[in-house]
Amino acid sequence: MLRVTLMCLLLFLPSAAQALGPDEILPDPALEQRARDISAGLRCLVCQNQSIDDSDADLARDLRVLVRERLSAGDTNAEVEQYVVDRYGEYVLLNPRLGPHTVLLWVAAPLLLLVGLIALFIARRRHAAIPAEGLTAEEATALEALKHGSDKTGA
Repeated sequence: MLRVTLMCLLLFLPSAAQALGPDEILPDPALEQRARDISAGLRCLVCQNQSIDDSDADLARDLRVLVRERLSAGDTNAEVEQYVVDRYGEYVLLNPRLGPHTVLLWVAAPLLLLVGLIALFIARRRHAAIPAEGLTAEEATALEALKHGSDKTGA
């Protein structure tokens, strides 16, 4: 019974292998691995935040076939990636390239972290620099009176 339950659970687990059809797999294992590596870095334009290797969309399948065709034709990984970028734009890359138009994307997070740390450092220094004011003689007398339980009003 446990075996049947486990088999049923495994059927419902998502798998990247399900997205790839048997007719798409290349006979050369090294070439297939290169195709998988490239496909893992390309965004499915239908699913948006999923690689074409993990997507079941028709466009993702077409892109996987295109990648394998280009590799079979003798293109390098970089040439295949550039071919897809030329056709669909840089948005198809899951990891954007560093360039003049994406420099803000790459620099913004570390820069904001640095600004936040500097602001925190300055705020802590200002807080430490503010001297604690002592009690006046009148306040000290009133405090002592409260500590000893006596009240000047006599109530």
